[in-house]
Amino acid sequence: MSACKDNNEEIGTTAISCSDCAACCCRLEVLLIGDDGVPDQFTVENRWGGWVMRRLEDGWCAALDRTTMGCTIYEQRPDICRDFPMGGEDCLEQRSRPVRW
Repeated sequence: MSACKDNNEEIGTTAISCSDCAACCCRLEVLLIGDDGVPDQFTVENRWGGWVMRRLEDGWCAALDRTTMGCTIYEQRPDICRDFPMGGEDCLEQRSRPVRW
């Protein structure tokens, strides 16, 4: 149930780790396209009729373990999460934004 397969990936000279990240990638709306295999209790239909990952009242993904910051459904996570690599361009962009609690 790790947030990433390698929690200490090096990007340049900066160590990137999901476990100590305060970025908001786990607060983004995650649109489910096709059969992602995500357990039903973590999905919800949005107001436009599309299926998305369920988020808690504070906006965080319902599949996120807030203690470890790891995904509780890592092996069944949506394709869009698989395509959001730790330390990738989108990850670094989210890390550069101020955190809003």
